[in-house]
Amino acid sequence: MSRGLLEAFNSNIASPEAGQEGEGAVSHRQTGISRRSFLKFGMTISAAAGGGMLLGFSIPAVAAEANAGWARKSVIGGDASDEPKGGVFAPNAFIRIDRNGMVTLVMPKVDMGQGVYTSIPMLLAEELEVPLSSVTLDHAPPDDKLYGDPLLGGGQITGGSTSIRYAWQPMRQAGATARVLLVAAAAERWRLDPASCHAQAGEVVHTATGRRIGYGKLVDAAAKLPPPHDVPLKKPEAFTLVGKPTDRLDSAEKADGIARFGFDTRLPGMRYAVIVNSPVLGGTLESVDDARARKVPGVQDVVKIENAVAVVGAHTWAGKQGAAALDIKWNDGPAAKLSTQQIASDLAEAAKRDGAVARKEGDVGKTFGAAATRVDAVYEQPLLAHATMEPINCTVHVRPDGCDVWVGTQVPTIARAAAAKVTGLPPEKIAIHNHFLGGGFGRRLEVDAIVQALKIGKQVDAPVKVIWTREEDIQHDMYRPCYYDKISAALDANGKPIAWQHRIVGSSILSRFAPAVMKNGVDPDAVEVAADLPYDLPNQLVDYVRQEPGTVPTAFWRGVGATRGTFVVESFIDELAAHAKTDPVEYRRALLTHSPRAANVLDVATRAAGWGNPLPPGQGRGVSVMHAFGSYLSMVAEVTVNKDGEVTVNRVVCAVDCGMAVNPKTIEAQMEGGVVFGITGVLWGEITIKDGRVQQNNFTDYRMLRINETPKIEVHLVQSTEAPGGIGETGTAVLFPAITNAIFAATGKRVRKLPVGTQLKTA
Repeated sequence: MSRGLLEAFNSNIASPEAGQEGEGAVSHRQTGISRRSFLKFGMTISAAAGGGMLLGFSIPAVAAEANAGWARKSVIGGDASDEPKGGVFAPNAFIRIDRNGMVTLVMPKVDMGQGVYTSIPMLLAEELEVPLSSVTLDHAPPDDKLYGDPLLGGGQITGGSTSIRYAWQPMRQAGATARVLLVAAAAERWRLDPASCHAQAGEVVHTATGRRIGYGKLVDAAAKLPPPHDVPLKKPEAFTLVGKPTDRLDSAEKADGIARFGFDTRLPGMRYAVIVNSPVLGGTLESVDDARARKVPGVQDVVKIENAVAVVGAHTWAGKQGAAALDIKWNDGPAAKLSTQQIASDLAEAAKRDGAVARKEGDVGKTFGAAATRVDAVYEQPLLAHATMEPINCTVHVRPDGCDVWVGTQVPTIARAAAAKVTGLPPEKIAIHNHFLGGGFGRRLEVDAIVQALKIGKQVDAPVKVIWTREEDIQHDMYRPCYYDKISAALDANGKPIAWQHRIVGSSILSRFAPAVMKNGVDPDAVEVAADLPYDLPNQLVDYVRQEPGTVPTAFWRGVGATRGTFVVESFIDELAAHAKTDPVEYRRALLTHSPRAANVLDVATRAAGWGNPLPPGQGRGVSVMHAFGSYLSMVAEVTVNKDGEVTVNRVVCAVDCGMAVNPKTIEAQMEGGVVFGITGVLWGEITIKDGRVQQNNFTDYRMLRINETPKIEVHLVQSTEAPGGIGETGTAVLFPAITNAIFAATGKRVRKLPVGTQLKTA
């Protein structure tokens, strides 16, 4: 999800304090921070059942007083059965410290590869003064009031690159408050002034005498103390953990196979259902002859729902073999003739309409009329699949008195609401057991597969795991929308843009996902980046025309608005530089006088990449700049284009100013993953439709970047005094135009339509 969406959600919350702009760069390390002041905290302390201290905090934007049960105790990515008894005050995140001194963080976010199961505990451990190894995690249960993210409208959602932005102040404040209480409890026991004691490595120490006592022995006394107010947080120079490159806590589990993903769910008596969806998007089931399928060894049942058939078996192989034996007749419905060509034609026709205005500055019409030069371009981007490493799956057990759902989801409360609707059960009778996500990228913001699994589970008297094959996964995804952009600039005599007009035509995800944020016909995500450029452009008109691609379902895809918007804007800026016969870096720098952080990352990236140094024939460098998710990035890509038009990305250099870097290793990993994901998307990613059917069905025809094709990737973290910005989606978004601009530098051919594919092949 997008920065524009976050701003729409967050319009009633004051802005952070202004900080100094970042200057200089330090590779893989970052220092300095300015305190955010826009969150105010209510602190509560209560005794945990069975002894111990329970500390929570509330963010007034979303939290309210209520009683709620604790999440089921779980290891990272798994489930366990021990549940603390009794109610607690309803904050949106918790610390629990038991009598053994173990700290439990009830995690409101889920991990899908972005590393938050390390970086968020780092914030807590820093202020609490405990080793990171002593912090364990429980997945939070579904509860928007307890665990809602104010940056995402108060929903319990992992997305929008908000996890660290959400946790930055509250987690440190909660840790610091707990620390002060523990020190006070020790001082009271020793009858000393608390100022003479300090916390260190999970203990309270009396400096003068050297007396020590572990947190576990203090929790009962600490829980009875009144909560302090306005506890000061550490200064950055005092950090011992935050800002230091830290190995991820979940790496070992994922490497040795202990980590549990949704696909790893195993339950006594569980059955396996292999799904066959209608091949036409929006089609329905007419009839099915399942006689042959029922004869397959291991097949136990065949279940029908409105748009799919599931073969239920004792194991996956039985389900897969039974599915292949089905004789199904489908009602194709109105999408029977839908094609990519028709969708593209509809987008182009829709571009002739005036759109809903997303930004209007100055007098664009008058300026264009008086301009010396006008440059026009059309950019087109295709439907894209998520193609997550872990295919879609969901395990359910639907009973008359309750329902359990085992899944990896980015939206546990939305998942529970969907389950309540399908089963007719009250929400409190539905348990969502969340897991590691084997890739999210926005796909697991959707609950279509969960709903489908529940409809099947209602007809099976046992736990049932519903599995989508890779073919079903790719052919029935919720796709990144296709877009059609008309963009124009009026230039003065020196080639500088003095007017800018940009029309965005495409699907509206938010009209379905969060209709309340749609204002005056504008989808904030669709116009992300485009409506808030870092460049100094005195006259601007940006508008949006909604045009849905028939029955094709659309959804978020690793920074939808930022990814599509940055490709268009940064490609067009490069075109204007070429038209002005000016170096692309110098052209951008001249337009960034009012955005010093953007100018700085541009300088850092281009210096590190050796911008201006000659390259052999057939090679080129491209550059891009982006401000999104509260972060500033610039990327330089080096490519080779051979005589057959095939593109190889040789090197990518990225400069990142995301404010304070909690864990530099996580940021580097996210940049590297974003680059790999982005290369796949820009060079080959495309879903095409013929006769209402998706034509791609596996990695054989939906190509992925291979490990031997991965370029050298360099990440340079820029010093900043700002609070953290988002990072998970940024690397993919800023990469697209860096590659296509590099292709232009290498070949002189401008890429305006994605994917690059075969369009560079010579005749």
